[in-house]
Amino acid sequence: MFRPRPKQAEVLAYEQGKMGVSAVPGSGKTSTLSYLAARLVAVADLEEHQEILIVTLVKSAVGNFAGAMARYLREEFNLLPGLGYRVRTLHSLANDIVRERPGLVGLADDFKVIDEREAADILQEAVETWARANATASDPYLADEHFANNYVRSNRWPELLNEVAASFIKQAKDLQLSADQLRRLRSRNSDDLSLADMCIAIYDQYERGLAYRGAVDFQDLIRLALRILQLDPQYLERLRYRFPYILEDEAQDSSKLQEDILRLLAGDGGNWVRVGDPNQAIYETFTTANPKYLRDFLDEPDVQARTLPNSGRSTRSIIDLANHLIDWSLAHPNTAIRAKQPLTEPQIEPTPPGDPQGNPPDNPDAVFLSGQKFSPDEERQAIIRSLKNWLPDNQDKTVAVLLPINSSGASMVQTLRKEGIAYVENLRSTTGTRAVVGSLLRVLEYLTEPKSGDALAQAYRVWQRDARGDEDAELTIESIVKALRKLETVEDFLAPRAADWLEQEVPPEENSALHEHLVAFRGLVRRWQAAADLPVDQLILTISGDLFTLESEIATAYSVALYLRRFADLHPEARLPEFVDELTAIAKGQRNFSGIGEDDDAFEPDRHKGVVTVTTMHKAKGLEWDRVYLVSVNNYDYPSADPFDSFIGEKWFIRDSLNLQAEALAQLNSVAGGVLFTEGEATQQERIKYAAERLRLLYVGMTRAKRELIVTWNTGRRGEQVEARPLAALRGWWEAERERGR
Repeated sequence: MFRPRPKQAEVLAYEQGKMGVSAVPGSGKTSTLSYLAARLVAVADLEEHQEILIVTLVKSAVGNFAGAMARYLREEFNLLPGLGYRVRTLHSLANDIVRERPGLVGLADDFKVIDEREAADILQEAVETWARANATASDPYLADEHFANNYVRSNRWPELLNEVAASFIKQAKDLQLSADQLRRLRSRNSDDLSLADMCIAIYDQYERGLAYRGAVDFQDLIRLALRILQLDPQYLERLRYRFPYILEDEAQDSSKLQEDILRLLAGDGGNWVRVGDPNQAIYETFTTANPKYLRDFLDEPDVQARTLPNSGRSTRSIIDLANHLIDWSLAHPNTAIRAKQPLTEPQIEPTPPGDPQGNPPDNPDAVFLSGQKFSPDEERQAIIRSLKNWLPDNQDKTVAVLLPINSSGASMVQTLRKEGIAYVENLRSTTGTRAVVGSLLRVLEYLTEPKSGDALAQAYRVWQRDARGDEDAELTIESIVKALRKLETVEDFLAPRAADWLEQEVPPEENSALHEHLVAFRGLVRRWQAAADLPVDQLILTISGDLFTLESEIATAYSVALYLRRFADLHPEARLPEFVDELTAIAKGQRNFSGIGEDDDAFEPDRHKGVVTVTTMHKAKGLEWDRVYLVSVNNYDYPSADPFDSFIGEKWFIRDSLNLQAEALAQLNSVAGGVLFTEGEATQQERIKYAAERLRLLYVGMTRAKRELIVTWNTGRRGEQVEARPLAALRGWWEAERERGR
């Protein structure tokens, strides 16, 4: 039986109108909202075709809501589940709307919705096509010291352009502007807006790619659903009748268009409940979501504002630490960040006495904020030592290592694997299908041309793919690539007889680390050459085992292996050149190859007791573990907009530390709304916005821990990063608390 806490009971007393609920981490908002929905099904006077609409953010949450509601309806209201309500994601709701009236927005009845991977592949093709035709487009933006760097021009610039264009297109669609509309608006603006010009051209190619496939992407679904509701008032009225109550979960992650859809469906006098936690809004960097929409909703005069402040997840020490982070952010030393109010009340309160889900027993000794200066490798080794000490006596507990960014996950996974520590990876690969295929293609091209120094250099670059983003590492890689390209006889490196190129060019006594690095690469190439006589699927699996670390990448490579095996069965005469041609066709989008999709099943930490979970802060949202390690809490991953901070959006090869993604969005606003564009202003504003979001991310990470929390920091790849300001503040406060006898 559901026993609501007093604050939950206030929410469950809702009958009609608009209500906004600000819920802290671990406050039982899903249970509360599910119970409210079940109660409304039971007591609301619903007519035959009416339903309570529950809207959430992700697919996995749909199952959680459906299961909880079925249980409440059956056990507490003696009703059959499945009747009188509908649980949808925002995107599936939008899809339902567009499927009903596709012709109204120019779509065929059988239009296709592409997933994020296929959309990424179409965008990549559009970017590559445009970049090849506009080879000098990077000239105005490259830093002087990298202007003549061919690697930057041919590799890093297209990668950055892809990121910039993706952000630009998402924002343009949120503004409900097509590429053609932007082009017309641009013709009225004579300012120098070269980033906008690039992105509009790529946007046009992207739209053509979608149209060729008869498809729309997820952003289109939202945009077109809203358009249909605006164009067809009779259809809107039918939907309002069908859904007399709308309950929205994770409202802090809604975009303006998503909010507009639900606002239209609810109507001015409708029944709309929004539940979320503005302090856990961590997707602004990647989407058009903004927590201000929920905060503004809570302040509307006709909205009943409620809070769910009680949480039984964490110990009192962890709760107090998270609450102090809120206090510190409200007095942030940077006035611009403070004005953003990155974290706000309500603070977390423990559960009332006698609560069936009471807090774990407090243990201040189980909270450790490290002030030690680690290199990234030293930090990983410290975590390994800690895990080895803790795991043997805690096989019935859950534990996670939470990373600030996805790219550092591979190193952590490799270290755990090397040390023989059982782990489960819950990382999302940022590598699309075409990028995985492209990496395999480069190795197969070398095996097809084993005497080509250029092909060998490309294979080496693929092997070092995880070093992207590290300026020093990339410069070293580029120097090795140049040296390999100049090899007149590849055998002098791979199978030396009279003279060993490696011993001559990189003597071990002069640079032992680089020498060992190239010896390892030589061993890999020999291994690939030996595997070239195997069936093609076994060859691909051999190569992928050496190139890829993340499970999603390995799964995509496995799909490639199966695809080529089927191709070989159909074409028994096929050899390496034919397999290269087939992979080339896949990489260019000329074959119907979907790769592997993301696993939409919810990750359940309790299924992995005694095993280390490796995941990102973003993927950890909504989850909890007994013991949590937060790593790399430095001023790069958690900046405070100090003059000495560096920012992930400001690429090392771009002049004047410009954030081209932010600059492009500012130019979009100039085109769309006539806002004056001044170069550099958007970069400065993005620093503040990003710093505020990273504070929320740190808060999310801390509140994943139930019993034990360990926080460490490192100096980064170049040894230049320092302890993040919020960590230093928390550590100082916590040490003072301990000295006072806590």
